Amino acid sequence: MSPQSRQRPLLALLIRLAAAATLSLMMALVKLASESGLALPEILFWRQLPTIPLILLFFWATGGLGKLRTTRMPQHGMRAMIGLAAMLLNFGSVTLLPLAEATTFNFTSAIWAVILSSLILHERIGIWRWSAVALGFAGVLVIAQPGDGHIPLVGAAVALGAAFMIAVISIYIRDLTQTEDSLTIVFYFSLLSVPPLLLALPFFWHEKNAEQWALLITLGVAGLLGQYLLTTALRYGTVASVIVMDYSALIWATLFGWWLFERLPPAATWFGAPLVIGAGLLIAWREHRLARPREQSTATL
Repeated sequence: MSPQSRQRPLLALLIRLAAAATLSLMMALVKLASESGLALPEILFWRQLPTIPLILLFFWATGGLGKLRTTRMPQHGMRAMIGLAAMLLNFGSVTLLPLAEATTFNFTSAIWAVILSSLILHERIGIWRWSAVALGFAGVLVIAQPGDGHIPLVGAAVALGAAFMIAVISIYIRDLTQTEDSLTIVFYFSLLSVPPLLLALPFFWHEKNAEQWALLITLGVAGLLGQYLLTTALRYGTVASVIVMDYSALIWATLFGWWLFERLPPAATWFGAPLVIGAGLLIAWREHRLARPREQSTATL
């Protein structure tokens, strides 16, 4: 079945919406785990470890163990290396920033994707997308307000770095989904990222109480489910078509921030977030418009 024939835009949007909610929950749990005294490398380890047996069990129960066979281990290895760096920065951002602000900075991944397309892929970027890049970074400046102390600049830098790495990962995932099952991609990401985390674990080991174990187990399950949904959405729709649902994460982050941490975003975030979101939507709209002539040309061949 060709990638084009698998496209189901509405299903992709719904899956991506569920992914945004699930991953927002995971990030809230990461922040709770960090505030309970757990170190970031340990949180990362327990986030990744449960994924391996759970996916093996699922494939065994459904007779799908053959799906783990792959001829693309180098691509999985690169995706795991970049993904681990992105996860480290992403989890780090929520320990340094409020949930809503960390989530908003995460939205700049679409902006970074445009810059990468220009610098690495040498894609011609028109006025619309460059305008979106400028609009998005203007929103970042409004939120961060450098110099006033509202947002720690280290936290903002970590969050922007995470968004940059997410933009890189999206390219790898979109390529891998052409030949690999979604759970296969998630499985190899966890399998290849656990060993380096295991090596670091003795330096950060912490005796845990029942509440901390519950946090780690729940965020591990939420992370697996969210990652699966995120990857599956890219199987049924393009990055440009589903990215609109990612912005619902700001709603969830705001709700979790208010419910769990008794904090609502300040005025600067409410003014800056629409600029960042608007930039992402403008990029998605422009990508969609540019893709239509290519699809029509392919259809006539």
